[in-house]
Amino acid sequence: MKAIQCVEWGGPERLRLVDCPLPDPAAGEVRIRIEAAGVNFPDALIVQRKYQVQPPLPFVPGAEVAGTIDAVGEGVTRLEPGQRVVAFVGIGGFAEYVCASQAQAAPLPASIDATVAAGFTLAYATSQHALIERGQLQRGETLLVLGAGGGVGLAAVELGKLAGARVIAAASSADKLQAARGCGAGEVIDYTQTDLREAVKSLTDGRGVDVVFDPVGGRYTVEALRTLGWRGRLLVVGFAAGEIPQIPLNLLLLKELSAVGVYWGEFAKRDPAGNGKLLAQLFGWLAQGLLRPHVSKAYPLAEVPQALQDLLARRAVGKLVILP
Repeated sequence: MKAIQCVEWGGPERLRLVDCPLPDPAAGEVRIRIEAAGVNFPDALIVQRKYQVQPPLPFVPGAEVAGTIDAVGEGVTRLEPGQRVVAFVGIGGFAEYVCASQAQAAPLPASIDATVAAGFTLAYATSQHALIERGQLQRGETLLVLGAGGGVGLAAVELGKLAGARVIAAASSADKLQAARGCGAGEVIDYTQTDLREAVKSLTDGRGVDVVFDPVGGRYTVEALRTLGWRGRLLVVGFAAGEIPQIPLNLLLLKELSAVGVYWGEFAKRDPAGNGKLLAQLFGWLAQGLLRPHVSKAYPLAEVPQALQDLLARRAVGKLVILP
């Protein structure tokens, strides 16, 4: 089979298209013929040895896939050959086939296109887990979403609106803010042109926001932290800006703020039943048309390096996907 392989640490340009043996599913695993794979920031970080969990070299990057099961290992009872699924695999997704534990795979409704599904799972599950389970976002509260033009950010905008929150979207360009408005943001802020704290202060009559969804990191984290009102919650989702910020703890003390870590991938491993319920709810909303994922571009397998470069350069609006 064809696959994109990381054989040395570095930028996406060092990735190679190679021929690999077709993997055989081990006990408890299914083999998936991949129709589409999502492109995510962890994929770009892991090949540079900048992610919190690193596999040994060589490996195939790619965390999430959608496709059809073509073989199952011993002991698999929940899934069967011919069944369409989505799976969060961590690594191995930028290939024609991948093996995954049956606990990592979930049935894909027939009405949902694989291209949409491949870019759906990580972004929407991360955002829903963050907002509802970790952030305890309530109807009527105000949510500030940083990086609102990316896949995870747009998912947070949609899910925040669906939860009944007032959503303020912050992003770095007019087209990203337009996409955020289309997903339900009531107000938008270009934080490259406007002081984030002052803009939020004006929009909230000085009260601040209740929850900040932050997949960006860098200098924007502390700026966003200062926009929180009394007992606000900062959701630490990721560091797309490349810098892990240092939070002044006195800011948490003065307004009884909370900084809350969000790691959906680990949650999914530790609580597969809870994650199954989460995914069933999300795919139900997707099938009903309540969620509309924004897939802006699809690439062939050989162009995975270009897709990751586009992601790192902030040229992507919404999700990017790979079509093996």
